[in-house]
Amino acid sequence: MGQKLRVAVLFGGKSGEHEVSLMSAASLIRSMDPGKYEVFPIAIDKEGKWQVREKAVAFLEDKVERDLLDTIRKDVPSTLPAEAEKAALAPLDFETIDVVFPVLHGTYGEDGTVQGLLELAQVPYVGAGVLASAVGMDKVMMKKVFAQEGIPQVRFTHFLRHEMEAEFERVVAEVEDTFGYPCFVKPANLGSSVGVSKAKDRESLIEAMKLAARYDRKVIVEEFVPAREVEVAVLGNDRPVASVPGEIVSSNEFYDYRAKYIDGKSEMRIPAELPKEKEEEVRRLAVKCFRAIDCSGLARVDFFIRKDNHQVLVNEINTMPGFTQFSMYAKLWEHTGLSYPELVDRLIQLAIERHREKEQLVTTYEVDE
Repeated sequence: MGQKLRVAVLFGGKSGEHEVSLMSAASLIRSMDPGKYEVFPIAIDKEGKWQVREKAVAFLEDKVERDLLDTIRKDVPSTLPAEAEKAALAPLDFETIDVVFPVLHGTYGEDGTVQGLLELAQVPYVGAGVLASAVGMDKVMMKKVFAQEGIPQVRFTHFLRHEMEAEFERVVAEVEDTFGYPCFVKPANLGSSVGVSKAKDRESLIEAMKLAARYDRKVIVEEFVPAREVEVAVLGNDRPVASVPGEIVSSNEFYDYRAKYIDGKSEMRIPAELPKEKEEEVRRLAVKCFRAIDCSGLARVDFFIRKDNHQVLVNEINTMPGFTQFSMYAKLWEHTGLSYPELVDRLIQLAIERHREKEQLVTTYEVDE
């Protein structure tokens, strides 16, 4: 293929994981081979406004590293339609783009909303489709699908915000009767441990539920199990494959946002020290989770391995995990034998393959008269 692929890197967004997305985008753009790809940086700010062309470059440089994108700055004026200069909300001509790489994490990006837009625009894009993105984002729906597939997981319950406001005492009593303490409280639709708390008593449970309800109308409560935290990366479309497993040793009491992105003290152990049969089990279950929600492209599946009886339990699936070259997803594939630039190439190929397959489907029906 002699012509460069024109790749739009979509980043930022209105999510609580906005900053994580910026780091992913910066790493992705820096890794893309200029001999293969012409890059279209597209930023979405926290208010939901789309920034294109030089504005997108400046947005990312301002938030991450001032000189990070010097290598593509000279190409930016020629990569987007001239009318895109007129306003931050200028329409995008998707016909000029070969594939979109949406490194958007969390709500308004990883949840199927942007995927739906790209489906309507009929442009190939990296990662899960609308259904898998939405189910993977909503922890309650994800766990219900996993339960239907017989995938082992921790016990959980969930509540809507209006239930907690109307019957808070009943909700608290139900959690205490079901799980006791400690337990984990999370927004159902968010990632990167934003809004997640470990409740140790009634007072902290009440505060945890109020915090989670700030981020979502649906709150999930999970039982606590003393366990090791192991993660597996999955890559592919209809024939997905799993990476070697890695283990997270958190610098905090649990692997919260600070432990993941701020203090820099958490440890990744790759490969995880597991008996052969446990390694095979988590890799098999990772692929099963991927297929259960009809995922495509990439995903990271997170596990608990109980310390008492070594039972493997699925925690969750992330359909657009953190994507810097130092993120667990990329490091797992590096240790499996696939470098970061090679991983980017493969994901773009998978996006194009999936789009071509969908184009072959019949989407209209005419009745013979």
